[in-house]
Amino acid sequence: MSDREPADEGASWAVRPSGPRVRTAGRDSGRVGPRSGDRAARQENLRHHNLGLALRHVLDAPGPISRADIAIATGLTRATVSALVDHLVGAGLVTELEPVAAQRAGRPAVPLVPARGTVAAVGMEVNVDYLGVRAIDLSGQVLSERVELGDFRGSDPGSVLDRIAALAGAVVALLSADGVLLAGTALALPGLVDSVTGPLRIAPNLGWRDVDVVGLLTAHPVLAGLPPRLANEANLAARAEAHVRRRTGPSSFVYVSGEVGVGGAIVLDGQIFAGRHGWSGEIGHTVLGTSGSFAEGGTLESYAGQDAILDHAGLPRTTPVRRLVAAADAGDVRARSALVRAGAALGVTLANVVNVVDVEHVVLGGIYAELAGALRGPVLEQLQRRVITAPWASVELSVSLAGRYPAMTGAALEVLETLVEDPAGWTGVVTRP
Repeated sequence: MSDREPADEGASWAVRPSGPRVRTAGRDSGRVGPRSGDRAARQENLRHHNLGLALRHVLDAPGPISRADIAIATGLTRATVSALVDHLVGAGLVTELEPVAAQRAGRPAVPLVPARGTVAAVGMEVNVDYLGVRAIDLSGQVLSERVELGDFRGSDPGSVLDRIAALAGAVVALLSADGVLLAGTALALPGLVDSVTGPLRIAPNLGWRDVDVVGLLTAHPVLAGLPPRLANEANLAARAEAHVRRRTGPSSFVYVSGEVGVGGAIVLDGQIFAGRHGWSGEIGHTVLGTSGSFAEGGTLESYAGQDAILDHAGLPRTTPVRRLVAAADAGDVRARSALVRAGAALGVTLANVVNVVDVEHVVLGGIYAELAGALRGPVLEQLQRRVITAPWASVELSVSLAGRYPAMTGAALEVLETLVEDPAGWTGVVTRP
């Protein structure tokens, strides 16, 4: 695919100033034809649906899968599956391995796997103490990554976005030099991103409000042809977590991520519940009670955010989490108190969420994954005490499996998902009557 032209006039290559080649739908691809063409349009839509179905089976399989396996799983004929797979292989989305001898008489099975290093998506993240960019291909392989540490509290949006655009430019240039095609970009932000109208509404810990992030980023040549999707960082981190757990489960859980801020997401049957505007999951701003053990009131973030924990422990805010754990393990009273306090506040908040959404699993991400040994006891104690259904269905607690900087991974996955939903738009496949 690296040098050939589009297969038909319904699709085109857009060559950007920075060099990356981006597959785009043609201008005529959505044209409405005369009434006599209605049947053909429906057939074409069915073909496109089946193309995505075949691709998804290859991507979600735990190992190599054959055309016959896809036919059995989908109910499609082998001839249909073979034609679909041929398109996917030709488009660089699926790779054929060496044939495997069949156990019965017949042709050897040809194992199919997601293509490696041919198509990638770029996930970016702006957080309070770091910027990052990660490129992932269809196989899940990280092709390139850049992370820059810093303190971005009260920062200027323009200068910070300039810096992440520069990081993205370095990654995109490397991919382009290697002949990797780019499916698009997405950016994770620690705040409210309006999924209806587009801008970042507020990111309290950054000090940003009503920022046209896409407009600022696309002023840079490298991103002018790759305008990023925007989403909340905790939602995208949960997206990566759901992806990792898609085969082993659970498929429904509450994800809570500790950083300087505290983010959360609700995952139901593998899908993120984003809410009407995409604003769900702001668990860090949950207001705790004004009586009992939380007499002073405040939000979860004021008890269990990274800064709050370190302040209560009497440690500088720049202290690595591992040093906080070491201090607590060594018997430091203030460090232990800070972790118990944070765990109790987190447990109370999670109990409220579980009582409302009725899930039985909580995943700890971000710094909470590193602090899980210290937080587990206080969190479980509060869940047992305060979840009304606990006598009949106890809430399980586990640590995130998605690895470091999961929001970057989730952002890239979000882009790749659009390709999986409509691979025909990528391949330029047009079914003719």
